[in-house]
Amino acid sequence: MTQRIDYMKQSPELFKKFVEFSLALKQSAIEESIRDLVDIRASQINGCAFCVDMHVKEATMHGERPLRLHHIATWRESTLFSPRERAALAWTEILTQIPAQGVPDDVYERVRTHLSEKELSDLTFLVMSINAWNRVNVGFRLVPGAYDKAFGVDKAGLS
Repeated sequence: MTQRIDYMKQSPELFKKFVEFSLALKQSAIEESIRDLVDIRASQINGCAFCVDMHVKEATMHGERPLRLHHIATWRESTLFSPRERAALAWTEILTQIPAQGVPDDVYERVRTHLSEKELSDLTFLVMSINAWNRVNVGFRLVPGAYDKAFGVDKAGLS
């Protein structure tokens, strides 16, 4: 795979602002472990190899267990995720693949039993962010691992 253009250099101000937005999400009501799960799951759905690679490395650096990382794609069948994590993954999936009829009430109600209004709002911004990153990285074919050192994920030891 060959990268198409370097959008970071072509649109430096927009890139900088979007990075700032993404960094602000680290201060959200959503804990780091769930942010990692959300980033990986949305990236899997969107086929963003660059983001799956980066976020698996980040999650590893954050102490996530390897088996749970392998189970993210099959979280519904796995016993390794808490009800709160399942709610976050369900919300991630429904917003990443919005059905023609919108978000069904039953999905919203199930998610709301595990997340406060503030948490659900913050989670929605997190899902928006990773989906946007997936789209730019898939569109311009960023090569997995190409920016490991720049983003500090080379420390995961997974290359």
